[in-house]
Amino acid sequence: MKPQPQQPKMVRMYSAASQQPMDYALKETSPFLGGGQIVGGRVIGGEKHASTYDLVERMQYLFVRVVKARDLPNMDITGSLDPFVEVRVGNYRGITKHFEKQRNPEWNAVFAFSRERMQASVIEVLVKDKDLVRDDFVGMVRFDLNDVPVRVPPDSPLAPEWYRLVHKDGDKSRGELMLAVWIGTQADEAFPDAWHSDAATLEDPSAVTHMKSKVYHAPRLWYLRVNIIEAQDILIHDKTRYPDVFVRAQVGHQHGRTKPVQARNFNPFWNEDLMFVAAEPFEDHLILCLDGGYHVLDESTNYSSDLRPTAKQLWKPSIGLLELGVLGAQGIVPMKTRDGKGSSDTYCVAKYGSKWVRTRTIMNNPNPKFNEQYTWEVYDPATVLTIGAFDNGQLGDRNGEKPSSGKDAKIGKVRIRLSTLETGRVYTHSYPLLVLHPSGVKKMGELHLAIRFSSTSLVNMLYLYSRPLLPKMHYARPIPVLQVDMLRHQAVQIVAARLSRMEPPLRMEVVEYMSDFDSHLWSMRRSKANFFRLMNVFSGLFAISKWFSGVCAWKNPITTVLVHILFIMLVCFPELILPTVFLYMFLIGIWNYRYRPRYPPHMNTKISHAEAVHPDELDEEFDTFPTSRSQEVVRMRYDRLRSVAGRIQTVVGDIATQGERVQALLSWRDPRATAIFVLFCFIAAIVLYVTPLQVLAALGGFYAMRHPRFRHRLPSTPVNFFRRLPARTDSML
Repeated sequence: MKPQPQQPKMVRMYSAASQQPMDYALKETSPFLGGGQIVGGRVIGGEKHASTYDLVERMQYLFVRVVKARDLPNMDITGSLDPFVEVRVGNYRGITKHFEKQRNPEWNAVFAFSRERMQASVIEVLVKDKDLVRDDFVGMVRFDLNDVPVRVPPDSPLAPEWYRLVHKDGDKSRGELMLAVWIGTQADEAFPDAWHSDAATLEDPSAVTHMKSKVYHAPRLWYLRVNIIEAQDILIHDKTRYPDVFVRAQVGHQHGRTKPVQARNFNPFWNEDLMFVAAEPFEDHLILCLDGGYHVLDESTNYSSDLRPTAKQLWKPSIGLLELGVLGAQGIVPMKTRDGKGSSDTYCVAKYGSKWVRTRTIMNNPNPKFNEQYTWEVYDPATVLTIGAFDNGQLGDRNGEKPSSGKDAKIGKVRIRLSTLETGRVYTHSYPLLVLHPSGVKKMGELHLAIRFSSTSLVNMLYLYSRPLLPKMHYARPIPVLQVDMLRHQAVQIVAARLSRMEPPLRMEVVEYMSDFDSHLWSMRRSKANFFRLMNVFSGLFAISKWFSGVCAWKNPITTVLVHILFIMLVCFPELILPTVFLYMFLIGIWNYRYRPRYPPHMNTKISHAEAVHPDELDEEFDTFPTSRSQEVVRMRYDRLRSVAGRIQTVVGDIATQGERVQALLSWRDPRATAIFVLFCFIAAIVLYVTPLQVLAALGGFYAMRHPRFRHRLPSTPVNFFRRLPARTDSML
């Protein structure tokens, strides 16, 4: 008997300071997946040889493959036949396309019916003749559901068989139909391209293509650096003045220009770089107009899911495997109205690196079950997996009418940083889908996921913590900070345009939402959130200052006396200062191991400052850019304020990120990084105990003042280690 999954249980939040309403909290679950029941991140009672779909629940489907027919009779008066096949299972029916005047048609169509919703014991496969008024019955084949064989991959596909078509009057001379009928799971290779019973309410067959699960690969992106050096022998029509000459460059829809230079000698000199983003295959032209390659991130560094160079020659072997099981969703809020009732046609999109995946669409179900599993190769643990839920706006209603907007509405998304995951553990949690609306933050439902990060080599993974995040050229010829944001927007637009050309298209609003396209715009709420993050980072220093003030004020005489004794010891033995500090951090790190987080971080309304935000601030955040204000002067000042404030907001957020990385050293948010640092503290404490302080001070001074010849352009190992530490940007809305 199949064990029943346990009810989801609440888990402890990361810290007391970050607690939020229970309805917005993360829930740990113990589902019964393909490999057994998941309890505490481990598989209990799993099969000895689990399949590759061991992170999702195995769902049984009835598959019917309609291959072809032969020797069909003529039905119309003219002697022609327009055949099509209708598969009936209870109240569900699937229909193939029809062929005009064809007695030996070939369909090769697959239908999948969910066993959970199946209430029939007989399968009927009917061949009909397409007619304008009423379709004529040609013949049928019936199967008893109890006689259908079960197929489990990697078994070979079931061979189709010829069946005689039987008329209602018992006539068996109606031709033959080649079929294959079997029971399988979503691991069957026919599942992705099959017609699903979830699409049974669609009258428009073309809309079914928008419901299937697909895998997309984003194009490889390159930085195009154009160095404008000089121009020679330019012609000047007005001899009375020296014009300001500049160069305009265009690549596709991207534009750039140099600074204007006065052409005093008719040979203006710039020596200026213009940066563009180019995608393979290189279809756009570079256009330069004289008027009077690198690695590209498709997202900001905080949420980057691919730190590999674009050039394949620089690729390193993978360090692990990321497996994602999209189990389902619960309590999805109705996103539109169909037949006078609230409805949601939900699908999920996951993005990691250049690989985007899309689950099938479940129609009109607030609690859809997907149970689809996907895998990615991992090349760096300091990367982020993003999963979003959307409402399919391309299906329309029963009459085939699409909504007026025609856009896929966002339901919510989840970000998971791989470095916060323990290797080999299965994380099964229900994530709240939180979206900020003009009326405030709103929970749109919950997304149930199963995640596992497996490492092929722990040594290689630990070695990466000392390596630079980006390729060497990023440090040899760095790109200005203000230009990086512009290039990122160009990259997102290129990726969105390319993915929208695929079938079915991954729409632009989906790509932009998954890539945080508008995160650079000014928001009073985000600015406050970054400010309070910064204050939280310095709260430890404030607490130490307050504690020391209490020591000086003799509020606790015993504590003050102990501090005096410790101070005298350190003055008399200064070589004990650094060993004591490192030993103290080692002990704190070991002590915090008991309170380490047992789950990935998620969206936090308190950190995002989304709980008590003023309505006027939300109105400003959801205002269009440029603003929709009517006064021209107010518009200019308002846009300028938002642009400047957006830069300040980014700087404050970066400072908070650095401080949070310091906090992450001993918090076990990244278990491997904390283990490395704790071990380093222990070794450093021992070395510093046996090494004179004067020697270390001399070596440190000489190292800090070393000759530039002995300096390397790439960041040092401690800097690389620090930049890989996680921050709380993953919990920001």
